[in-house]
Amino acid sequence: MLAKTQFKLAPSDLEVVLTLTRAGTMVEAGKRLGVDSSTVFRTIRRLEKGLGQRLFERSRAGSLPTELALNLVQGAEQIEAVLESIHTVVLPRQDGLITGTVRVTTTDTILHGLILPALKGLATSQPLLQIKLNASNEKVSLSKRDTDIAVRATKQPPDHLVGKRLGRIRVALFGSEGSYIPKLSMANLSSYAWIAPDEALPEHPSVLWRKRHYPKLEPRYEVNSIVSVAEAIAAGLGVGLIPLFLAEGRSDLIQLSDPLDECETQLWLLRHPESGHIRRISTVYSYLAEQLALA
Repeated sequence: MLAKTQFKLAPSDLEVVLTLTRAGTMVEAGKRLGVDSSTVFRTIRRLEKGLGQRLFERSRAGSLPTELALNLVQGAEQIEAVLESIHTVVLPRQDGLITGTVRVTTTDTILHGLILPALKGLATSQPLLQIKLNASNEKVSLSKRDTDIAVRATKQPPDHLVGKRLGRIRVALFGSEGSYIPKLSMANLSSYAWIAPDEALPEHPSVLWRKRHYPKLEPRYEVNSIVSVAEAIAAGLGVGLIPLFLAEGRSDLIQLSDPLDECETQLWLLRHPESGHIRRISTVYSYLAEQLALA
């Protein structure tokens, strides 16, 4: 017990914990640190022995941080932010460019419809920044440091995160020239081929709306993303509900209804409250906040 109470963590130890938490695997953490994965493993084992507690749980998915590891990560990120601020003051780049990697997580719908079209300007102004984009319908945790920035469709963002509301995501019924029928109305909608998300998105607003208003309607085509719904509509396979921003500027998608209030949600830009002083993250956060604003 005495040895555990006298055990001291070095800044390099915290760097290993932080990197492994972000990387997810010891192999990837080793690459980022410039050492072998065995070195990462030995460091973590030494820290766990000294602290008398587990820092990571091993699984097929990789190394999952425990609550203790996440607490250490908070301190490591504070040190990281301070060092980055000092580095900026002591060794400022004459060209004003920022280096480093920023991880952005969102859904494929928001990625393809909003983020990708907006990133060219950031690439031009900050060519040394590396952006890692993760598009998944599964929610990645900011609290567990799985990502740096999240762009999410939600009505209730978590209170413990720093967030900016970017506007409303409005949804309407769309068809195409191949599926467009002038007499189509919401009353006879069930008589037309319907394209909808499959079981991968059971709580999507468009799915809930359809089941509420047309409980007997069986989609003719089911796909695993809203982007795929839009593309199937454009291919003339039927009608479906998609966000207005996915159809913006496209002549192959025809809006057939007014926006449906029940399907409306909000677009939020989120980050961890302790990452605001990290220049690379604040730069990307501010850029996305400006570029992704919806009416």
